[in-house]
Amino acid sequence: MRGVGQNHAVYPEKTPRMFSDVKAMGANTVRVELSTGVVARRSDAADVAHVIALCRQNRLVCVLVVNDTTGWGYRPEAISQARAVDYWISIRKALIGQEKYAVVDVANEPYVLDNFRSWPGDTMDSIHRLRRAGIHQTLMVDAPDWGQDLSFTMRDHAADVFAADPERNTVFSIHIYGAFGRATNVHDYLGRYLRAKLPIAVTEFAYTHHDGDIDEDAIMAEAQAHRIGYLAWSWSGNSGDVSNLDMVNQFNAKSLTWWGRRVFDGPNGIRQTSREATVYTP
Repeated sequence: MRGVGQNHAVYPEKTPRMFSDVKAMGANTVRVELSTGVVARRSDAADVAHVIALCRQNRLVCVLVVNDTTGWGYRPEAISQARAVDYWISIRKALIGQEKYAVVDVANEPYVLDNFRSWPGDTMDSIHRLRRAGIHQTLMVDAPDWGQDLSFTMRDHAADVFAADPERNTVFSIHIYGAFGRATNVHDYLGRYLRAKLPIAVTEFAYTHHDGDIDEDAIMAEAQAHRIGYLAWSWSGNSGDVSNLDMVNQFNAKSLTWWGRRVFDGPNGIRQTSREATVYTP
C-alpha cells in the first residue's frame, strides 16, 4: 500500500476529487474515515457503497475505518470498538462482494488509557463477530495507545490475534508519531512482525505531531525495504492545531505543502515506489 488518509465523514463533498487527484499523483490506496453518526454525519450503506465505487473508478483500494472510536475512554463522545463492529454489521450489504477492493479497518485508535489491557480479548471478539456476520474483507486492527502501541500490547499479542481470525486475513495497523521518533525504534518495532511473519502496515504517520518529531525518512525507507504498506496522514482539512499535516492547501492538488512534496515526491515516496493494485491488472 502507498497512499494517504482523509476524513470522508467530515468532508464528503471533497472525496470524488481527492480520489482522482491522489490517483493521478501515483497513490494506489486511500484510507477513508467514516462515521457511525455519533461524531459526524452517518456514513450509511449507500454512502459506503458510493465510496467503494469511487475507489474502483479510480483504480484504488479503499481502507475504510470508523473514526468515532478515536480516544475511547478519553474523549467523551468516542464509542467503543464493539460499537464500531455493530456499525460494520449494519452496513455489511455495502461490503459483501467488494472484498477485492475494500479493506475494513475496524476502529481508529480505540484504546488510549489503561483500557489497553482489554485490547487482545476485545479485538479477537471483534474479528469473530465480523466473520460470523459474513464480512470477509481483509481486516485491519489498530494498536492501542492512540494507535502507537506504547505498551507493546499489540506486538506481544499479535500472533494470538492473527490466529483468532478463521480466515487468517487480519493486518496489524500501527500509527507512528512521536513514540517512534528515532530510526532504531521504527526498525525494531516493524522487525518484530517481519520475523514473526505477521502482516503489519503503517496506516498513519507524519513528520511531526504534538508528541514530538518523527523520523519520516526512516518510516518510508523501512517500508520500502521490507515491502510494508504506508498511508500518510493526511490529504487536507486538518484542524488548526495540526493543519501543518495537510499535504495540500485547501484540497488543491496543485498546491502541495512541504509535507505533501515529501510524501509524494521525496525519497521512497509515493510516485517513486507505488504500483497499482494487481486487482486492477488484466
